Amino acid sequence: MNEEKDNKNMDTEKDLPNGDAPSGDELSKCNAERDEYLAGWQRAKADLINYKKEEFKRLEEAARYQLEDVVYDLVAVLDNFDLAISAMEKQGQVEKGIYLIRTQLEDSLKRRGLTKIAASPGDDFSPGTMEAVAMAEVDGPPDKVVEVIETGYKIYEKILRPVRVRVSKEKGLN
Repeated sequence: MNEEKDNKNMDTEKDLPNGDAPSGDELSKCNAERDEYLAGWQRAKADLINYKKEEFKRLEEAARYQLEDVVYDLVAVLDNFDLAISAMEKQGQVEKGIYLIRTQLEDSLKRRGLTKIAASPGDDFSPGTMEAVAMAEVDGPPDKVVEVIETGYKIYEKILRPVRVRVSKEKGLN
């Protein structure tokens, strides 16, 4: 084994222009340069790994929300179904088929990440998930939901459309 080291050292000496053995300064300089290159390579490798992780996360999120526009348009169809059903209920019995079509559309959207934002009369007004479109003077505490005007929806964790509500205010306040 020592002979192999000696042979390697001899080969190194032969490769030098003068045939002289490298000095301690030259050797330490080469070692420092080697360490610097190794550290740079390791940083670049770590940066690449981090970049790949961040890019994968970004692409995953983009794929998750790519259908947002389509889902938003279909939410309007759900609203129209609700209006048609409530108008038909006032006139008499509603055909089961209408309910089934609406349910089927809603289930399809749920599989793609759509969920309703829960809101009902008496709830506290939450500006993060609700939009006040009207105020109503009522007896009782202010900033309570009086009426849900339009259902709100989320696609995964992102609010697609806030719940549109009528909110209570104290009597006599403008």
